Amino acid sequence: MGADENNKSEHLKSLPLEDLHKAANARFGGFAGWSMPITYPLGVMKEHLHTRELAGLFDISHMQLFEVSGPGAAALLARACPLDAASLAAGQSKYTFFLDEKAGILDDLIVTRLGDDRFMVVANAGNAATDEAHLRAVAKGYDCSIDALDRVFLAIQGPMAIDVLAAAGIDGTGLSFMHGFEPKPGWFMSRSGYTGEDGFEIGLPAGEARKLAMALLADERVEWVGLAARDSLRLEAGLCLHGNDITPETDPVDAGLTWAISKPVREQAAFIGAKALQDKLAKGPSRKRVGLKPDGRQPVRSDSLLVDIHGNTVGLVTSGGFGPSAGYPVAMGYVGKDFAPVGTQVFAEVRGNRIALHVHSLPFTPHRYHKG
Repeated sequence: MGADENNKSEHLKSLPLEDLHKAANARFGGFAGWSMPITYPLGVMKEHLHTRELAGLFDISHMQLFEVSGPGAAALLARACPLDAASLAAGQSKYTFFLDEKAGILDDLIVTRLGDDRFMVVANAGNAATDEAHLRAVAKGYDCSIDALDRVFLAIQGPMAIDVLAAAGIDGTGLSFMHGFEPKPGWFMSRSGYTGEDGFEIGLPAGEARKLAMALLADERVEWVGLAARDSLRLEAGLCLHGNDITPETDPVDAGLTWAISKPVREQAAFIGAKALQDKLAKGPSRKRVGLKPDGRQPVRSDSLLVDIHGNTVGLVTSGGFGPSAGYPVAMGYVGKDFAPVGTQVFAEVRGNRIALHVHSLPFTPHRYHKG
């Protein structure tokens, strides 16, 4: 490792439970300013399949929880996001965004209503500081407070997740998908995740998190799962990674995410970027986010150019890798709308070679959320 890499690694933040990951012989790498477990001795393929078949435990403490509270909390969130926060039922979670004035996606978020005037916002690690600054800037003039919470955040995902939590005596197994609550003071728990599987995310103080992690790992159905398998799981599930598949240069229309913005919210146009989004909706997408399946066994990676049979650029790969559950390479990207129909052939430019792909429906593996 060179001196520059040493200096870079010294500036990475450490997870509160880092010693547990070291004891589990995790291989670490930098991600969004954090030193994160990338894989464990089980290996990415088996970690991925274990999550699909049993239960994977993920340390996602790099993500940031914000509590937004006060009489103006719902109004603030309705301004900051294309979301009618006041209409959420207690315990209901909603996938939403911070948009800029051009309707570019600054971040994607999950907002959960905890009470009349209290909401939990879960933001992505790489955007935590800018999200906080953005939310505080928008909050001027609203009667509310924003608290960035210092919590360990654990996700348990997979078909056995509910049984594992029940066996550990954890409240909340009766939640439906995209609902959350506070099982204990200082805890936040939701039935959600980033794998396409049923599962839960739990934010809690570090001391209690250590005890919970050890209790969960004592169950033979549970294995630590690292960032590499988290990425292959979410890619198979057709879920976007901010910074890759969605960015400030991407809007919800091109990204195929307008389902997250209700018609009344669009029409009321009270949120930042509303006018730009309305214009975009009226015009329709110029490109579309699609699934991509290479014809052979070679995966394609993000930032690979997509061309037609004549070599004309028609799009870009934004995420790519191998899908262990699908059994073949999988990718996502953007193509011009004429190339978006399922089955359309395109080619990825990879180190001077062209790899044939076909547009594939998303997700690559079916979602198995517990809808209640």
